[in-house]
Order: sequence, then structure tokens, then C-alpha cells
Amino acid sequence: MKLLLIFFISLAAVTSTKKSSVSWSGDFDAATKQAQESHKLILVNFSGSDWCGPCIRLRKEILETEGFEKFASDNLVLVRADFPRQKKNQLSKEQTSRNEALADKFNADGKFPFTLLLNEHGKILKTWDGFPKETPENFVAEINGFIQINK
Repeated sequence: MKLLLIFFISLAAVTSTKKSSVSWSGDFDAATKQAQESHKLILVNFSGSDWCGPCIRLRKEILETEGFEKFASDNLVLVRADFPRQKKNQLSKEQTSRNEALADKFNADGKFPFTLLLNEHGKILKTWDGFPKETPENFVAEINGFIQINK
């Protein structure tokens, strides 16, 4: 009986801690270099991870879906500029400075969530202001259209 209980607890722990198959960079310059070397587009997401409801929804309903992550791992370089408010989630001074510089360049109005698709040289191809009112599949298809154009 104890063994069965341990099995179910272990199973619950494994299934509840989904590991993401993609990594989000906090360094736009490094991401741009990586995009140029791999000839991939760059997706930049401005987020308030601990206070912005639409940001959290975007992450959960689109950016962390299996379909998006699979597509992104093969086709995109991802950058997140996060602006948390809670003290426990504060970023390092260096990361905060990088995020502020990126916001000065691409999000001077301070919109959240705000997502941009850039070519490998940093030219804006598409922006999403707020939560995209589309399915993850349509979001991926829209990005894929830009990839096809930029080949």
C-alpha cells in the first residue's frame, strides 16, 4: 500500500512540473547575435509576470503550449523583458537595466503584454498589443507566414 502511495505521489510530482522545451533569453544583444547566426526570427515579449493578468494568460494559453514551444524551438529566438512588481520576484540590477533599455527601444509606451516579431537584424515585422485574440495554432501560423516570406 505504501509503495502504491509513493508511486502516485511521484507521478503527480512529475506531471505537475512540466519542463519547457524552449528557453527565453533576457539579453537582446546575445539573442540578436544568435538569430543572425541561425537565420531565425526573434520574438520579444514584454511581460509583467506577477501582476499583469493578460501577460500571465498569454504565457499560459499561447507561449507555454506544446505547439508553440515545438515551433519556437526550431524557428525562433525568444527574448522576454519582464517587469515584475513583487519584491520576491525582483530581477538583478543588470537584468532590470537590460529590460529597461529594450523597453526604451521597442516599448516606450509601457504596454503589457506587448509582443514583437523581429527579423534577425532587429527590424519589426509584426506587433501584438495585448493578448492576441487567436488560438496558439493561429499565432504560430501567423509567425510561420513571416518565416516563409523572410527565407
